[in-house]
Amino acid sequence: MPKYTLHINGTEKVVDVDSDTPLLYVLRDQLELNGPKFGCGLAQCGSCMVLIDGEAVMSCIRPIASLSDSKVVTLEGLADSRGLLHPVQEAFFQEQAAQCGYCLNGMVISAVGLLNKNSSPNEDEIKEALGVNLCRCSAHTRIIKAIKRAAKNL
Repeated sequence: MPKYTLHINGTEKVVDVDSDTPLLYVLRDQLELNGPKFGCGLAQCGSCMVLIDGEAVMSCIRPIASLSDSKVVTLEGLADSRGLLHPVQEAFFQEQAAQCGYCLNGMVISAVGLLNKNSSPNEDEIKEALGVNLCRCSAHTRIIKAIKRAAKNL
């Protein structure tokens, strides 16, 4: 099996996996990063989202060989070096925007990806960015409020 050097949450990690192994499996099974969740395995629910070079992407369908020099950030890597939560994480906490928590990874990562591109999105842009994330707990109103709060605190 080939070895791959990954840039995960600011550190280099070497993994020995088949080239078509999904990033999600490497993150969870080899690197024990449990922020990204397995939901559907078909890039239809958003639970597996990570940031790759600042953009929110589905890790369940992203083969490890496609990453080369990309920088990957998971939910665990959003806090700063002092352990302070990212403004999106803090806003989700303040707005009580999580219910069961299963979609939370994807929602937070999608929000960070959006704010990386657009620091003051309107509500329609927020809804569009969250369009790939499924939440069955009906917390969307609080999630949108949290993203608006985070945008003000960036």
